[in-house]
Amino acid sequence: MKAKELVKTILYFVILAAILFGLRQFVFTPVVVKGDSMDPTLIDGERVIALKNTDVQRFDIITFPAPDDPGKNYIKRVIGLPGDTVEYRDDQLYVNGDQVEEPYLDEYKDDLTDGQPLTGDFNLEKLFGAEKVPEGELFVLGDNRRISKDSRIIGMINESDVMADVKFVFWPINRIGTID
Repeated sequence: MKAKELVKTILYFVILAAILFGLRQFVFTPVVVKGDSMDPTLIDGERVIALKNTDVQRFDIITFPAPDDPGKNYIKRVIGLPGDTVEYRDDQLYVNGDQVEEPYLDEYKDDLTDGQPLTGDFNLEKLFGAEKVPEGELFVLGDNRRISKDSRIIGMINESDVMADVKFVFWPINRIGTID
């Protein structure tokens, strides 16, 4: 009888471990935020959950391999999707010619005291010589625009390089919740 109970217990833990492994491999991944490029949305040292295999939408926060630093990953916000025109003028985002609000930047903009814009003027043609985000690529920016190493510096991100879509902060406890 005790041997049968032991086998059941071991089998239970093996199945549980297999389920957790499968979820970790195919559904979500924990990510540690490193650096200040996503302040104040994500803070250095925070732990977040990112969902794999999701359709990336504008303003999603994604993680992807750093194209300029092998072995490192970046976390940035998707601003431009394939076919989009992207322009910043007078600290205001324009996508496909339409002014687009970025409420996630309001807190950061309110803290600026030097009279300079959070995001300097640019457009895709000045940066890359192309008017639109190419098919299969994404234009990404960090929320802390003054210091972020993002598409303005590292170029467009290949959609196939997106590792996961960051959705939830789980550490520190006082920041637990979904990400806007």
